[in-house]
Amino acid sequence: MLRPLTLACLLAGLATPALATDLLTIYQEAVENSADLAAAQADSMARQEILPQARSQLLPNLGIGAGVAREEVDIDGRNPQTGAGDDSYTTRYFQASLTQPLFRLDSWFDYQSAKFLSEQAKAEFAATQQALILEVAEAYFNVLQASDNLATARAEETAFERQLEQARERFEVGLSARTDVLEAQAGYDSARAARLTAQTNLDVSFQAVNRLTNSYYERLDGISHDLPILPPTPRNMQEWVDIASQQNLDLSAARLSVDSAGQALRGSRGGYGPSVDAFVRYQDNRGGSNMSGSNFDTRLTQIGVEVSMPLYTGGFTSSRVRESTYRLDQAEFSTDALLRRVVESTRNLYRTVTSSVEEIDARRQAILSAKAALDATETGYEVGTRNVVDVLDAQRNLFRAVRDYNTLRYDYIINNLSLKQAAGTLSPQDLQELSQWLNPDYDPDRDFIPPFTEAETQEMSLGRPSSAPIDSERRSPRSSF
Repeated sequence: MLRPLTLACLLAGLATPALATDLLTIYQEAVENSADLAAAQADSMARQEILPQARSQLLPNLGIGAGVAREEVDIDGRNPQTGAGDDSYTTRYFQASLTQPLFRLDSWFDYQSAKFLSEQAKAEFAATQQALILEVAEAYFNVLQASDNLATARAEETAFERQLEQARERFEVGLSARTDVLEAQAGYDSARAARLTAQTNLDVSFQAVNRLTNSYYERLDGISHDLPILPPTPRNMQEWVDIASQQNLDLSAARLSVDSAGQALRGSRGGYGPSVDAFVRYQDNRGGSNMSGSNFDTRLTQIGVEVSMPLYTGGFTSSRVRESTYRLDQAEFSTDALLRRVVESTRNLYRTVTSSVEEIDARRQAILSAKAALDATETGYEVGTRNVVDVLDAQRNLFRAVRDYNTLRYDYIINNLSLKQAAGTLSPQDLQELSQWLNPDYDPDRDFIPPFTEAETQEMSLGRPSSAPIDSERRSPRSSF
């Protein structure tokens, strides 16, 4: 697809414009340079850290400590043995402790909840990766569609310009009224405005590709008109719904959130129960009072089991249980709502893709009919049975048919990928399969119209509808109408 470099691109200076490239290259560049994907990956890795954090609450805790203290003692009266009423001394101590949780329901269920949260983070990142595949495809084919629309607008502008010149010539020799010239001028002005809008739309479409890849492109390989337009496989809507219900990544993440919320609720209830810990403690104290006439060093070692039971926490535990209950309800309702949306989307996309198969062929036939109608209208204009307004309308109908055909063709591609995303099966392999139908030599100004057979070309001139399906292998490209 050709695209003039704009001044903004030259001034940006962020990257050097790249040559023509294909869909897989754009996707690979997006994977390497997408800031959104990098942010999602960092978020996923950060959220997965909740698992080792929760597991640490079940593992042994080892700690050590040491200190030095200077103490001043002032005692009323005198000590009969030392004769002193006050004392000062320095104590030094070292301590170590090892604690192993034996029974902590809240920590155990928090650990189970963290497992599901970690898996949820992975599933959501996988969904983000799938979304990038679709986003790249949409950006790529939006450029191709905008390029074809620009080519159509140019051809329409050229046709209206010829019509304007013809109207002026006929007016100069007295074969038509001035109103024909004015009507033709109005049609040309509208076509020119449409062409300028199409050019802007193309520039805007390229910006999405630039954003995803952090690079600038002058051309993208076009898609061949020989791309097979086939119904989805399997050809059963319920099978697609069943697959989506089981494999949709957003739905899988939502179900993991339900599992996590359920374990979190059990952990909150575990706050009512006792905690049992095994411990080993060692303490070494050195130094002491001189009032007794000697210093004492003490060493203390403790091995035992501690049991603690919360009796009243100010309502904290009860509040946590209520919160966890609401969180579980929220997760369950949200998952149910998402399931309904996934089922709805899958059914709608299946119907859309299936109907597009026949509709694309009908849109192609509409181009044949519109061209035949234009030829007949121009003939009638020459002999005086039609006016210039009829000719202009016929031309608009023709180019509208071309735009509708191309729009539907690109919509078919995106809807097909969207259906696979809804089913959770979308992968880079789908882009690989599409890339087989890309044509590096695609020229929008030449190839924006589908190829027609010689018989179809004659039928367009005669205005007869096609009576039999056309063999795609016998189609030959046409450079113009």
